[in-house]
Amino acid sequence: MTKKKSGGLGRGLGSILPDIDIDVAQGTTPAHEGVESISLDRIVANPYQPRKAFADEALEDLAQSIRVQGVISPVTVRRMPDGSYQLIAGERRTRASRMAGLKEIPAYVRTATDTQMMEMALVENIQRENLGAIEVAQAYKALIEECRLTHEELSARVGKNRSTITNYLRLLTLPDETQAALTEGKISMAHARALINVEDEEQHLDILHSIIERQLSVHQTEQLVQNTRKKPVVPTTKKRGILPERHSAVVRDLKARLQSTVDIKRTQRGRGTLTIHFNSDKDFDRIVALLEGE
Repeated sequence: MTKKKSGGLGRGLGSILPDIDIDVAQGTTPAHEGVESISLDRIVANPYQPRKAFADEALEDLAQSIRVQGVISPVTVRRMPDGSYQLIAGERRTRASRMAGLKEIPAYVRTATDTQMMEMALVENIQRENLGAIEVAQAYKALIEECRLTHEELSARVGKNRSTITNYLRLLTLPDETQAALTEGKISMAHARALINVEDEEQHLDILHSIIERQLSVHQTEQLVQNTRKKPVVPTTKKRGILPERHSAVVRDLKARLQSTVDIKRTQRGRGTLTIHFNSDKDFDRIVALLEGE
């Protein structure tokens, strides 16, 4: 029996999660159905939001649209015991509404357990086109681990082939520097998928740097990877030095605080360079402001 498909990204969460009856699952029934107007001061962030970065310019564009048109699509929230409302979906609309100066926002109020809320939030975000590849991969991983879904169940939830899900999950096996480059838009997902096949980390990072510095196409990257894999890895006495733990800790700390790629090179005599990468003049100004604020 073939199920009738609904239309694309506009389909509701009920069709994405067809076997979850939230009200029955928790044993409660909402006071009423429909949309409520809720004070923005009472709405708190979704702890399961997979999207970590929100572009200021895009938020301002949305805020301007909201000033003119209002909030066209209501956000989705759940009522908390303390009287607040926790976002399930719609963080961009909520942030932009605050920027637009709104005091209230239209919202669907749902009843959901933590697990159900996580699943709804992750699935809703995965359906959006503007979620980054690593963010999608992390959302898939969270759904599998936290919501205890099999790959087949996840495939049905998000409407993606199992092979697509596998390709995204493989991105999480890439070195941190490669994941950061993908997140920052320095390489594409196709570049990253080609790099997955280079298991030797030193060769892997050398190719990564070539892609960025020489602006290699995906086809050129695939050729470079193929040529590299044909060459036997010959042990040499000249190996990249292992960083002292103090230096490694500083790199990890800077990456976390600056949300950017940080490289460090050090000779055996203690000389070296510390490099902080940025994507644009705006990103450069952001990093400088963070450093000056220390």
